[in-house]
Amino acid sequence: MLPEKPYALSCDKNSEPILQVLKEYLPGCQALLEVGAGTGQHAIYMAPHFMHLKWTLADLTDRHEGISLWLKDFPRANVTGPVEYGMGNGLPDGPFDGVFTSNTLHIVSWDLCLKFFDDLKALSPKALVFIYGAFNYNGDFTTESNKKFNDWILESFPGGGLRDFEKVQSELKDRQISLVQDHEMPANNRLLVFQKN
Repeated sequence: MLPEKPYALSCDKNSEPILQVLKEYLPGCQALLEVGAGTGQHAIYMAPHFMHLKWTLADLTDRHEGISLWLKDFPRANVTGPVEYGMGNGLPDGPFDGVFTSNTLHIVSWDLCLKFFDDLKALSPKALVFIYGAFNYNGDFTTESNKKFNDWILESFPGGGLRDFEKVQSELKDRQISLVQDHEMPANNRLLVFQKN
């Protein structure tokens, strides 16, 4: 029996809103690394809108089969990968002038988040970093639904949890990566845009 493609409903729901924001920033990028690509659905949906851009999918090895199944059914001329990447192991071979990650920071430990931020120090000046997901502000949940979401995360991903926007911003600033814009997104999510100094 042939394996079935993994499917992420969230990708179907958030790809179009994310795309509309990325259209503001990606025209100047040439090579984007997607960290924690998951199923690969984001790239399949969005990459055709940026044919000037090489979009590289990166994730842990156990996700590669699912990504490859999606790419087999929906090949994209400017999408490559998947390549191996674990936070803290250094970014895959580039160079990349953009990094995109969606719904990753809250499912890994804070220690891994910090290692990921350390990896981003290798980016060249002016490189853009896009981080999508739900965040706390001023140390608290923005909505009751985000609090319930956080409870589910804590049960499902030990060490995970919604991250504080201010802590993320501060840690990246310490690594010479500054906030450009905090975009409000549907379903109480945000798309944070940073740039390497």
